[in-house]
Amino acid sequence: MNTLRVKIAVLLVLAIVSVMALMTFVLFFLLGPPPRSGHALDVAAKQVALMADLVAKVPDSVELSDEPRGHPYRRTTKALREKLEELGHDIDVVVARSHRWRRGSLYAWIPLEDRGWFSMPMTRLPPQGVPWWGLLRWLFLITVGATAVAVFASSRMVRPLVFLENAVASVGPDGVMPELPEKGPAEVRATARALNSLSARLKRAMESRMRLVAAAGHDMRTPITRMRLRAEFVSDDEEREKWLNDIDELERIADSAILLVREETGAEAPERLRLDTLVESICKDLKEQDFDVTLADSHPVTVVAGRLKLNRALRNLIINAATHGVRARVGVTGDGTTGRVTIEDDGPGIPEAVLGQVFEPFFRADPARRQNIPGAGLGLTISHEIVTRAGGTIQIVNRPAGGLLQTVSLPEAPEQEDPDTDGA
Repeated sequence: MNTLRVKIAVLLVLAIVSVMALMTFVLFFLLGPPPRSGHALDVAAKQVALMADLVAKVPDSVELSDEPRGHPYRRTTKALREKLEELGHDIDVVVARSHRWRRGSLYAWIPLEDRGWFSMPMTRLPPQGVPWWGLLRWLFLITVGATAVAVFASSRMVRPLVFLENAVASVGPDGVMPELPEKGPAEVRATARALNSLSARLKRAMESRMRLVAAAGHDMRTPITRMRLRAEFVSDDEEREKWLNDIDELERIADSAILLVREETGAEAPERLRLDTLVESICKDLKEQDFDVTLADSHPVTVVAGRLKLNRALRNLIINAATHGVRARVGVTGDGTTGRVTIEDDGPGIPEAVLGQVFEPFFRADPARRQNIPGAGLGLTISHEIVTRAGGTIQIVNRPAGGLLQTVSLPEAPEQEDPDTDGA
C-alpha cells in the first residue's frame, strides 16, 4: 500500500536492520570468529584417538552401527580430522548431532574397518568457520522486532493525519463539518480545536452570505415594483416594452437569488421515490408547455431524495436543454448502485474553456442569450446544489456529434425488507 504509514514503517525497519547488520558484521570481522584450533578441539581429537584404540582392542564389548546416524557437522568433522592427522592418526571420524532442528547430543562416529561405526558422546566444540546461519537467525529476530516497533511508531506518528483525513471526510454536502471531539494527544487536541474554530467561522460566513443574498433579493422587489408602475406611464409603446422586459429580467434574478438561498438553507425530508416516474411526469408537463422534450429510455430506479427539490433540479436541467439546445432527449437508467438521468440536446454546446464554470451563479456561455432566452443564470447552480445535497453529481460534457450531454447520478436506494411497503 502506497500510504504514509507503510512508508514510515518500511523506512524505520530498513534503518534499524541496516544499522544492526552493519554493526554485527563490522564487529564480527574485526574480532573474528572463535579460533579453529583451540584447546577444546585438541582435547576432543585425543579422546577420539584414545577411544578408537580401545575399541579396536575389544571390538566385541561395544555396540556398532552400519552407518553414522544424525545430522552431520561437516565443518566440525573436517576440523577434527585435520587435528587427528596433526596428532598422527588417520581416522575418518564423523561428527553428527542426534537432532537437526532442536538441540541434541553431539556424537563422534568412529569407523572400525569393515565392522561398522562406533558412537562416542562429545562435548560442544567451538564453531568452525563463519557461523552464517547464526548471523542470519540473529538478523531475522532483529527484523521481526524492528517491524513490530516500526508499525507501532508509524501508527502513532500518522494518527494526527488520519484524524485530519476523517475530519475532512465528515464534511457533509452542505459544507458543514460536525464538531470534533477535543481529546487525545496534545497535537490532536490542538488540531481538533483549530478545525472546530474553522468550521464555525465558515458556517457563520456562509450564513452571512445567504442572509445578504436573501436580503438583497427581497429588497429589490420594492424598487422593481415602483419601476414597473412608472414604466406603465411611458407613452412610447416600444420604449415601454423594453423597460418592462428589463424589469422582468431583474425580477427573475431577484426570485432566483431568493430561491437559491432557500435551497441552501431549507430542509426537506428525503423520501424513497421512483426516479423514472418523476422524470416521466416532468417530461409530460413540459411537453404540455410546448417544450420539445422526448423521454427516450426509462428503467425503474428508486432513490432517496426530497421530491420537490429533485423535481426542481431535473426540471431546470431539462428546460435548459430544450431552450438553449433546441430539443431535449431524456433517459433514466440504473445499475443497482447508481441511478442516472441523461439529458441530450442538439444545441451548439459550450466552449471547452468555460465548461468547468457552468455551475457558477449567473454563468452564460453566450452573453447574447440574455436578449433571446429569459433566465437569471441560476438554474444550473440551483440544480447542482440540490443534487449535491442529495449525495449525487452532475456532469456536463460536449457530445461528439454536437450539443450537450448532462448526466445526473444519484445513489440508488437499498431494497426494503418489507415488500408490502410502498417506496414510490
